[in-house]
Amino acid sequence: MVCIRKATVDDLLAMQACNLFCLPENYQMKYYLYHILSWPQLLYVAEDYNGRIVGYVLAKMEEETSECHGHITSLAVLRTHRKLGLATKLMTAAQNAMEQVFGAEYVSLHVRKSNRAAFNLYTETLGYKIHDVEAKYYADGEDAYDMRKQLKGKQ
Repeated sequence: MVCIRKATVDDLLAMQACNLFCLPENYQMKYYLYHILSWPQLLYVAEDYNGRIVGYVLAKMEEETSECHGHITSLAVLRTHRKLGLATKLMTAAQNAMEQVFGAEYVSLHVRKSNRAAFNLYTETLGYKIHDVEAKYYADGEDAYDMRKQLKGKQ
């Protein structure tokens, strides 16, 4: 049994460890702290029955544009817990909070062009659409899809 709940400061080390296991894009602890102190309503974890963090979503609100929107900074689920719907549940929790708490019009994210599993999750399951392609977005030079999803109340 795995539950989805809001993240706390006590979860940040486990979130960082999950990130290191799952993704090539890694962040310093101060980046996690910045997110949880600025937008505590938008960070969620997937916790197993042993109290172990097996997934997370790191999200924020974008404040430098005229349109109020959220952004998914990072999503990860440990390989041992994939195909259980956890990524969908984490994303849905963050998206709902963006809309309900902050009145977000849409959610944006970036995904590697080569990450077919994530791309399929975002497009087929969650309803994201490609907004743009950002050339050489990642440190290794790979392009990213800039994706967006309009939120229910804002369409």
